[in-house]
Amino acid sequence: MNSQPDTSEVNLPHHLSLDRIAHVTLRVGAILAQSGASVRVVHEGAQMIASGLGVEVMGMRSGYASFEITLERGRTTITRMMQIGPHGVNHRLDFAVRDLVVRASRGGMTPEDIERELDRLLRDTPRHPWWLVAVATGAACAAFGRLLGADWPSFVPMLAAASIGQGLRHWLLGRRTNVFVVAAIIGCVAASLGGLGARLAGSGTVQLAMMASILLLVPGVPSTNAQTDVLDGYPTMGSARAVWVIMIMVFAVTGLWLAEFVLRIPT
Repeated sequence: MNSQPDTSEVNLPHHLSLDRIAHVTLRVGAILAQSGASVRVVHEGAQMIASGLGVEVMGMRSGYASFEITLERGRTTITRMMQIGPHGVNHRLDFAVRDLVVRASRGGMTPEDIERELDRLLRDTPRHPWWLVAVATGAACAAFGRLLGADWPSFVPMLAAASIGQGLRHWLLGRRTNVFVVAAIIGCVAASLGGLGARLAGSGTVQLAMMASILLLVPGVPSTNAQTDVLDGYPTMGSARAVWVIMIMVFAVTGLWLAEFVLRIPT
């Protein structure tokens, strides 16, 4: 890591220098938000980056789709905003960026150093293969189904239905399909497969099997973040996340209802 001062940074006018710092600070915050971090973590990360680069944060505002920051150094002040992409959950990237934030807060890094490290993390942070995620998701849904009271004959159908649903969700989201439409599609497909499989296996808990097969759609991390944001004093962001959670569940239940209609199961 280069600890020498960046001469190009020193020679820049204050507003251009601040603009670079604001950009990298916003980018760190946006990546944290997209990876599933709460607003408090996003703001603390941005604050630490700015402090490590020798500027003062005058204000921050987090929205569901944007992140805004105002920085000050000497008598120069700058306000910048950056769009936040689709919110997801990526704990490996989240904690890798937090690690970078801690290192940058100690000083000795330039905005360019941090940008390069962010690019590396986005490129090289490992991900589990989609098929492994699908099978693990199916196993989790089937296990929850058993905990909820589903019988053993429905276990394999639940596992298979949820695994196929997760694989299909991965494929649809990779093609930028609307997340709410995806929830309805997966709710219908996974519930139909789980219910049909449980019925063919002679299960006496077909409805429970259908419900367990769509548990992969339950947005656990966004739900927790919605509560955390409200308790931390960010009710606007918390409310936005809560509305998103409610919409996901509405579309998931719509898919389940369609599956029950297709299989002629009384609601």
